Amino acid sequence: SMNLPDAIESIDPGDGDRVLRQTRIFVDLATGYEAVLVVNGIELPVVRIDELSAADGTAPEPGEQVVLPPVAIYDPGNATIAFQPTEGAPIEALAQGSHEATVVFWRIEDGRQRSQQYTWTFRVD
Repeated sequence: SMNLPDAIESIDPGDGDRVLRQTRIFVDLATGYEAVLVVNGIELPVVRIDELSAADGTAPEPGEQVVLPPVAIYDPGNATIAFQPTEGAPIEALAQGSHEATVVFWRIEDGRQRSQQYTWTFRVD
């Protein structure tokens, strides 16, 4: 197991993992933390899942599918942040070779000015 900071419960892909071009990058944080993802030097825009609306602009009904925008998605209920490379996203696919991911995270009450970060690498074959 890696020496993850206390505020990070898990990361996927893991440090040194070999993955596919469309692999989702996922970080599970401790409760009370917020974060952004930086992949290969690009800070990804973040949308909170609780701020997404249904296609017609209303709040989604329970169980209703919400179309996720092609950005990093932060889920405050679970304190997770995820990014899926896809067409139209800042990163549409992960090219062959080495990739660097950084999660910048902070206690919600502290704000980003008191953030910390954790960086790791993984490979696409």
